[in-house]
Amino acid sequence: MSGKFIIYHIPVCPFSQRIEILLALRGLTDAVEFRVVDITRPRDPELLAKTRGTTALPVLETPDGRIIKESLVILRYLDEVLPGGALRRSDPAGHAIESMLIAKEGAFVTAGYLYVMNQDRSQRAAHLDRLLGLYRGLYDFLVEHNPTGTWLFDAFGLAEAVYTPIFKRFWFLDYYEDFALPDDPAYDRVRAWRTACMAHPATGQVSEEEIVKLYYDYALGAGNGALVEGRTVSSFSFEPDWKARPWPPRNKYDGSASDAALGLLPA
Repeated sequence: MSGKFIIYHIPVCPFSQRIEILLALRGLTDAVEFRVVDITRPRDPELLAKTRGTTALPVLETPDGRIIKESLVILRYLDEVLPGGALRRSDPAGHAIESMLIAKEGAFVTAGYLYVMNQDRSQRAAHLDRLLGLYRGLYDFLVEHNPTGTWLFDAFGLAEAVYTPIFKRFWFLDYYEDFALPDDPAYDRVRAWRTACMAHPATGQVSEEEIVKLYYDYALGAGNGALVEGRTVSSFSFEPDWKARPWPPRNKYDGSASDAALGLLPA
């Protein structure tokens, strides 16, 4: 063992970014070794043995060899054991409130990913309505617990670390579905929260360009490194580097651009 915590992860994964945000806030980026897993290839048998067959990422390996799964569990665990002030609220009532907000993230994540992966034009309005309804639910929660503030409480905390990576991944909705929160007071409080979360200096691990390029295949209905029909390279491929690729076409409903047009073939 290296004596460090080890995270097996996909670099662009929002669930890994939660941990990166925690480390950035604590000034402890060297406390965890991140080992990249290429999801376009079969899992390493050694890693599968450690996780007892689990392929979901991220996975944490502790210095004493324990394996901890599920990103929220990993986030809370590291928040407790790493030195420095915890992100979670110390008072039981405050922690209960942030936990209630965090409990809403599963439906929010699912709605956004189903929206971007949708291939049926006739279902676009239904996906939009579902996601906007969840945004209004976040608005209601924030207004109930901190109506005039920026954050859920008085500073960027555990709930913000959970939601910010999802807000950033939803750049793919802005690009591929022309999504935008309506200019309506019913979204103002959650819009302000989302904007502040995404602008926080500890959350800059990914860019809109990176998300849009790597998640192109998600917009075509192919997630987790799966290949789109007629293509030979996943948009999640590490090579060529995403920075060297052109921006993908916005239109996701008329089939995929070719590997060559996406810059996925060696020059």
